[in-house]
Amino acid sequence: MGLSSAQDPTAERPRIGRRGMSGYWALALYPDANEAGGCYLSLRPRGGGQVQRADPDRAASEAARRARGKIRRYCAANRLNRLGTLTYRGEGCHNPAVVRRDIAAFFKGLRRALDGKPLAYVWVPQWHPGGHGLHVHFAVGRFIARRLIAEAWPHGFTHIKLLGDLPVGSGTVEEARAGARYLARYVAQWDDGERAAGLHRYEVGQGFQPGRVIVEGRTEGEVLSLASERFGFAPARLWRSGTEKDWHGPPAVWAAWAG
Repeated sequence: MGLSSAQDPTAERPRIGRRGMSGYWALALYPDANEAGGCYLSLRPRGGGQVQRADPDRAASEAARRARGKIRRYCAANRLNRLGTLTYRGEGCHNPAVVRRDIAAFFKGLRRALDGKPLAYVWVPQWHPGGHGLHVHFAVGRFIARRLIAEAWPHGFTHIKLLGDLPVGSGTVEEARAGARYLARYVAQWDDGERAAGLHRYEVGQGFQPGRVIVEGRTEGEVLSLASERFGFAPARLWRSGTEKDWHGPPAVWAAWAG
């Protein structure tokens, strides 16, 4: 057992020899994002039982959790440490489809104003609590002059800042993770109408998804050790499912390494 490369984040794990094993640990390592997460996979056949009814609330919660994880990894891998906000003037915009059209034009305009090359970014919509409609929060990983941002967004007001209010020595990875946490707050605030229309919770610049490597081992300690070898030091943060009182899934672990 050991490391198996997969640049495609949706790539399947290659089969391994399992004779005589009751199960093993599989860890999805994202080297560019400095994090990994996985669980114990049992090889024992599952016993029969009653089929549980789907829980819509739990399904929505799980979907939001997965979205937050993807945003965190994308931001960290691409060092997206600058946060911006785009708002509409007047009564605002209350049409999610129009917002998405305007945002697509905004990033297209930014790319054209810069060097014309693809741009890594994440954006999430938010319904204004005061009834002003939708505005947008976004993250990028390079300096962009405020003038260019304003020119690319002719619909209202713009704001952008570098995330520099972290402890000394945090680095761009931790800055990007802080930005991801900010954006992720709005992922769960997905409007029912947007969900029914099949609109996404967030959007990212294409071509910048973090690569994935699968780490396999007989124990949790083994896979964490193999993953740590990739960075040369132990993880800065570690979460285990055993600390969760209401955890019902297989044993799981998540780790993050400092930048």
